[in-house]
Amino acid sequence: MKIIILGAGQVGGTLAEHLAREENDITVVDTDAKKLRELHTKIDIRTVTGAGSYPIVLRQAGCEDADMLIAVTNSDEINMIACQVAHTLFRTPTKIARVRATAYLTRKGLFAHEAIPIDVLISPEQVVTDHVRRLIEHPGALQVLEFAGGLVQLVAVKAFYGGPLVGQDLAFLRRHMPNVDTRVAAIYRRNRPIIPRGDTVIEADDEVFFLAARRDIRAVMSELRRVERDFRRVVIAGGGNIGERLAEHLEHSHQVKIIEHSLDRCTTLSERLDRTVVLHGSATSKRLLEEENIEECDIFCALTNDDEVNIMSSLLAKRLGAKKVLTLINNAAYVDLVQGGEIDIAISPQQATIGSLLTHVRRGDIVNVHSLRRGAAEAIEAIAHGDKQSSKVVGRTIRDIALPDGTTIGAIVRGTEVTIAHGDKPSSKVVGRTIRDIALPDGTTIGAIVRGKEVIIAHGDVMVESGDHVILFVIDKRRIRDVERLFQVGLTFF
Repeated sequence: MKIIILGAGQVGGTLAEHLAREENDITVVDTDAKKLRELHTKIDIRTVTGAGSYPIVLRQAGCEDADMLIAVTNSDEINMIACQVAHTLFRTPTKIARVRATAYLTRKGLFAHEAIPIDVLISPEQVVTDHVRRLIEHPGALQVLEFAGGLVQLVAVKAFYGGPLVGQDLAFLRRHMPNVDTRVAAIYRRNRPIIPRGDTVIEADDEVFFLAARRDIRAVMSELRRVERDFRRVVIAGGGNIGERLAEHLEHSHQVKIIEHSLDRCTTLSERLDRTVVLHGSATSKRLLEEENIEECDIFCALTNDDEVNIMSSLLAKRLGAKKVLTLINNAAYVDLVQGGEIDIAISPQQATIGSLLTHVRRGDIVNVHSLRRGAAEAIEAIAHGDKQSSKVVGRTIRDIALPDGTTIGAIVRGTEVTIAHGDKPSSKVVGRTIRDIALPDGTTIGAIVRGKEVIIAHGDVMVESGDHVILFVIDKRRIRDVERLFQVGLTFF
């Protein structure tokens, strides 16, 4: 694909590296010539210096025949205008923009083809907030990713000494938990990937990625590490967009405190949040943390825009007794350095956002992409189409599918809800009633009901059907194109 990326910052630069490795034709546009030079020395891409919203700059970048424009500058307005210009002057097929301000995001109809023609909106703050929220909901997890609308989750945990599965082969897990179906998608041992088989033995400190239905996640986690009690007391350092959104989501089920250094922002937060305690001060103040009984905190989340403040406040909170610390780190190179020591979980906002962008770059019917292990691996949700003659997966059992090296199928979600009946018997005209008792309009019949979606953990004898959502784990990014080709339908289908 020919892709133009506006913005050579951390998200734009990281995305350019990802896509250039996959043999896409990449052009990066930025006003900062120094950033572009640094990026060009690392990867073989074309760069253009200039304002991404200017028609002459977009023309110079090759917008006339580009397949996709990805606008991820630090300015919402530049991103939006660039998409408008690309649509009006160059008819660019796909336009993706990063928009942060909720004042834009909450206006219905603003981002439509006849208004501001943006095909895909990316909100990094919302992506990171959801990422942190899932980690708080699953104490002990290093990463929690959702597929098929949350029905299936991929969870990464570190295996601890004393866990029931440590020292056992994976086949033991199925015998030990006959009523819970799960699939270990990959194991990372001393930062090296292992494709799991039935005779693979789990060792202490292994990073284990497993797939299971959402309802079974807690049970599987308990096999790999000691069960941790639910987080109840949450302290958030930083009252920016991420801190505010996280507090808003948690405050009705958790005890939440926010520490914010700006007095004006504190006033705004106290007006917008209902139950959250807003504290004015520095998150690196030992006195403030002690006064707020940090030793009783279940998880301390450092979510400011400053890496140094996040790291130092997390180390201080952990030293003063906080049970867990979660740290947002913008410099991706620091993430591996700090995670696993006194800092329990380190999050790179760039890596969290990249998956949202990759979903729209992948070929075939790809509905979800998550970037893992700092971009070394990917988890993909793809929809299988066609029949046995036109497809390489439909009508075949999983053991008969020629998967690329380093790729495993973890789960399949089957069943599509076309129409969903809501409510209960008093409030709904259909729920809780037999079909013969429903007052259907004249000339209307109910032909079938699809009830729920079926989560099928991928064992060798499971056959893939057309319409299945197939969840794959790819440890070798060089095989991504092979995975995409696997799910492309042959011409015989049409």
